[in-house]
Parts: sequence; structure tokens; C-alpha cells
Amino acid sequence: MNNNISSILNAHKKYWPETNSAQLLPLRFALFYAQSEHHARATEIMAANDLSLVEFDVLATLRRSPPPYVLTPSDIQNSMLISSGGLTKVLLELERRNLVSRTPHESDRRIKPVILNINTLPILNKVMSELESAFKDWVNKSLTDDEIDQLTTLLMKLSR
Repeated sequence: MNNNISSILNAHKKYWPETNSAQLLPLRFALFYAQSEHHARATEIMAANDLSLVEFDVLATLRRSPPPYVLTPSDIQNSMLISSGGLTKVLLELERRNLVSRTPHESDRRIKPVILNINTLPILNKVMSELESAFKDWVNKSLTDDEIDQLTTLLMKLSR
């Protein structure tokens, strides 16, 4: 077990024993530290490509839609954990950088669909490739294929 996690668990057990679950507390900390490590790697890749995590999330959400990669801001917001005000700020920045375009909807001028600009696809493909490579290297360094499958199955059960 990670020395940092072991140290935290020992301190928790010693100084806060009434909340120490021998089975669940290690899981909680292991999940937290694994997420933190992955987040740190992803943040580095995003920064090297001049994107924030939320900007990448918006662009990836658009990319997961069928061509020509158009969604309304409401559709984007429904697939992310971001406020409408926060999304508006991100969309304005992405539009300023010519990564997305927005034009009024044909029948309802209040709606401004967001379209992924074609010049953004190579950037997204590069970032996704770098993310996948870093994640694969990180996971394969510690887990076998069977362990990856087992962990995925177990985490999917928790995610229901």
C-alpha cells in the first residue's frame, strides 16, 4: 500500500478510531489518491496543449456527438458538472480561441448551438492520444489485464 495512504490510515486509526472502518477507509483513500494522481497527469497534458480540464471536457463532449459535432449549451451542461454561468464563460473562451463556433438557432434565436470547429479535431485527437497513453502506462505499471477488468467491473458496480 502507498506509504502516504498507510501513514494516513495509521493516524486515522490512532486519533479518530470511532470513524475507522478497516475495510472501507483504505478503499476511500485509495480511490481518492488514484483519482488525484490521474487528475495531476491529465492536468499536465491539458496545460501542455493550452487547455483547461473543463475546456477539454466541453470539446470532448462535442466530439462525442455525431458529426458535425453540434450541441446546445443545455445538452453540453447536461453531460457535465458545471453551472450554466460557468459553461457560458468556457464557451466564450473557446469561441474566442476559434475552437468552437456559435450561431443562433434557425427557429429559436435564444438558442445558440455550439459547433466544434474542424480545426479543433487534430488538437482533440492529439490530447486524447496523450491522455490515453499516460493512463495506459500508469495503469499497466501496476495492474495485470485481469486486475484491470476486475477493478473496472467493481468500480462500475459502485457507479450505478
